Amino acid sequence: MIKSMTAFANSEQTIDDISIKVEIRTYNSRYLDIQLRMTPGYQVLEEKLKTLITGCVARGRVDVKIHIDDLSDAAVVAFDVDETKARAYHQALKTLKKLLDLEGSVSLELITARNDLIKPREVESDVDKIWACLADCMQEVLSDIDAMRQKEGAFIANDFRERLHFLEDSIDQIEADSSGLLEQYKLRLMERISVLTEQRVSLDEGRIEQEAAFLTDKSDISEEIIRVRSHLAQFEAIMAAG
Repeated sequence: MIKSMTAFANSEQTIDDISIKVEIRTYNSRYLDIQLRMTPGYQVLEEKLKTLITGCVARGRVDVKIHIDDLSDAAVVAFDVDETKARAYHQALKTLKKLLDLEGSVSLELITARNDLIKPREVESDVDKIWACLADCMQEVLSDIDAMRQKEGAFIANDFRERLHFLEDSIDQIEADSSGLLEQYKLRLMERISVLTEQRVSLDEGRIEQEAAFLTDKSDISEEIIRVRSHLAQFEAIMAAG
């Protein structure tokens, strides 16, 4: 079965105090390339997510967006501050301010504009409960993705078949048109010689046959027709194999 490599699906589920939103888009790509973006603190689930995805998608780029809201009492959210880097960055800004003779103070907003100074800690929550909800949501989205890829793939397969039939009919017509080349070349040679000699010389039928046969041999396309038909048969076999 042919499947398209482009698809989109999303889903949202809520269990108790846990709300999860999943969005997946797939694109054309030669190899499998999984890009995960999820709520900070749940990176521990990435390998499980990739295992689910690879069970459904073998090739292509897969962009996954996951938003998790855990409002239960078990959820603890905290952030770590890189104090050493923050102080160094603050001092660098003060030095730059003095060097350029700038007015004003070095604000907190300017310092926190760097996204590597404050980072969320790994979320302390019921990971098993969250994974149960997330896995169910992922399975639903992946199922929708696969259905969309199959549906679009069926349209592509039908289009391929129509084009293959057109090519096969064209090859048959070309082969039929080429079957009378010997007689065509013979008549063309005789007409040409008659025009050039103004019919003052008699035509050697045997020599005409020989020259026409030579031209026909040079124009023989039987090998090319066999090769094209072989390619078409291979293409059809690949489509049938899925």
